[in-house]
Amino acid sequence: MDPSLDIGALATCTTCRFKEDKSNYWTATMYFKHPNGTFFRVPQIPNHFVGETSGGMTVYYVQPGGQKVTAFPRGFRMIVGDPYLRTGVPSEPAKVASWGLSFRCWDSPDPFGPSNTYPPGAGQYDTIHLPNKKCNGGIRSNILFPSCWDGKNTDSPDHSSHVAYPLGTVNANVGILGFTGTCPYTHPVRVPHILYETYWDTARFNSMWPTDGSQPLVLSMGDPTGYGQHGDYLFGWEGDSLQRAMDNCQDGFGWPEACTELTVQTDDEINACVQKPLVDEKVEGEYIPLLPGCNPVQYGPEPATMVEGCGAVSTTISRATRTSLPAARITTA
Repeated sequence: MDPSLDIGALATCTTCRFKEDKSNYWTATMYFKHPNGTFFRVPQIPNHFVGETSGGMTVYYVQPGGQKVTAFPRGFRMIVGDPYLRTGVPSEPAKVASWGLSFRCWDSPDPFGPSNTYPPGAGQYDTIHLPNKKCNGGIRSNILFPSCWDGKNTDSPDHSSHVAYPLGTVNANVGILGFTGTCPYTHPVRVPHILYETYWDTARFNSMWPTDGSQPLVLSMGDPTGYGQHGDYLFGWEGDSLQRAMDNCQDGFGWPEACTELTVQTDDEINACVQKPLVDEKVEGEYIPLLPGCNPVQYGPEPATMVEGCGAVSTTISRATRTSLPAARITTA
């Protein structure tokens, strides 16, 4: 997408809680692999305390330690994670980036239950791979982006080297949500710390869980491990609305109504913003024989490879078009 485009001005609606937020948030979808080899898209359901939105994810904009942060400029985008990975190592306190991606296995849907007592990425219920057991409350994926920027480039060839995680030592019981640290000299500008939380309704498939010790979940790029989890971000806030929110909205829990700088949408307004399918391909609502696109399941441990000569259904968009966005909340903890 042309970085000179003003996404906030081009978009006609948003599925974010705040009307001013027209940003694009993306992560891989999740599928359940049936014992007969077919796939069913795992539904996304509303996170705790966000209302009755049609799926989506919860997006937090965090101001670590109350530090002054600089809003992203027009055209800014970034990616975290590597979709080709099929193996990984446990998070280490000295490696801040190793705490950026994880999955929460909820024992129950109770928001005050034991499995929801730790911050994202921390504690005994989170793993850097897909959970290898039934999660009676479903699974939440956690994606925390870098919060330090080089102050010059809105993008980079790999879409990630213009940003960096802060330096420091991570408390294993806290993780990096709100982690202050120190921005490296190469990336001196503190930007909002973005967190995606996506709630996957995997519990509905527990009755079909394999008995051979394997786990049946797979991410849409053919990843049955979860090590390839990744997220994309494209800035699209209207005008200076994000900077005003980060400067003035100080509610630590992230209630949208507490941010009077922005316009809060109702659930009905959010759910009315729908992007019609642009590719004629069945991807959800029924069992399908293959994952969408050319994404065969690749177990690793070697990195996944691209499929040559892909003949999957595709399309080309000749003008700026935006997809539906997830319901979002801001917190300035």
